[in-house]
Amino acid sequence: MAGPILLHLLVVLIWQLVADYGGLPTYILPSPTETLATLFEPRNRWIENTGITALEIFGGFLLAVGIGVTIALLFSWSRLTLVLFMPLLVSLNMIPKVALGPLIIVWFGYGVVTNMAIAFAICFFPIVITTARGLSEIEPEMLYLARTVNASKWQIFLKIQFPGALPYIFSGMKVSAVLAVAGAIVGEFIGSEKGLGYLMLQVQINLDTATMFMAVLMITLIGVVLYGAVALLEWLLVKRGGAA
Repeated sequence: MAGPILLHLLVVLIWQLVADYGGLPTYILPSPTETLATLFEPRNRWIENTGITALEIFGGFLLAVGIGVTIALLFSWSRLTLVLFMPLLVSLNMIPKVALGPLIIVWFGYGVVTNMAIAFAICFFPIVITTARGLSEIEPEMLYLARTVNASKWQIFLKIQFPGALPYIFSGMKVSAVLAVAGAIVGEFIGSEKGLGYLMLQVQINLDTATMFMAVLMITLIGVVLYGAVALLEWLLVKRGGAA
């Protein structure tokens, strides 16, 4: 654990040295101290903007997990559903999500719901694919044994399919955690009145690069928290449970 922390501190130190002695103007590369100083500027409304962006990211991600796992479950229960709807999902996933942004704004208007919907659209597909794969790659012998004792589909799902699919589900969730951050920020860039992405666009006009750097760091922190929460949950349910 000490190694990654020291590496991060080394990056910050190099950043500070380059900013101090690299001869670059502040609007190109502000120092870490100048970047941190922007946290104390009330006009940036850090708490409000960070809270809005976090809500969009976590909301879109959780919505994608809930709906994605449910659809994957339907695919595992019905071969016909998989054959009919999986090609449609693949086609929809090929649509550039940035291109959908203006349409989503027309449908829902500006605000948290719109950006949450864009985050959902971007991170939904990996969860469906990985979960469907995990639910289908169960040893046939286990399914046959469960059916011989008249286990219901729901019992088979809870006792066999879902535990076996957890590594796949968490793999998709980790990918989607990164995509949810990108989706929410894209939504704020396209059209928003609050959030860290919106703040970056506002200060860009004045070449306030230090505030832009701080906004990027806050966005990164939100993403790290989300990814860390997924990794912790995976450790509790899969790795620790498997070791037990």
